[in-house]
Amino acid sequence: MPNSISAKKSHRQSLKRRARNRGQRSALRTSIKKVREAVANGETEQAASLLSAAAKKLDQAAAKNLIHANKAARTKSRLAKLINNSGE
Repeated sequence: MPNSISAKKSHRQSLKRRARNRGQRSALRTSIKKVREAVANGETEQAASLLSAAAKKLDQAAAKNLIHANKAARTKSRLAKLINNSGE
């Protein structure tokens, strides 16, 4: 447990940040999962529209340092490749 006043405040802030980050990360994972499920069900057009929403969330998460920028780019690339290959 924190002893000083500043340590207590820092602890409160970290708990708030953790709660906010967990929610945003969960929403990000859900949007990625929706794209993958749409591709698995053969709904290519819906997957393409879901990809744009997922790409936006990935970019926002990278901008907020929720995930690394390279991970966001890599995930977007893999999802786009998945959609493109599903049409074959």
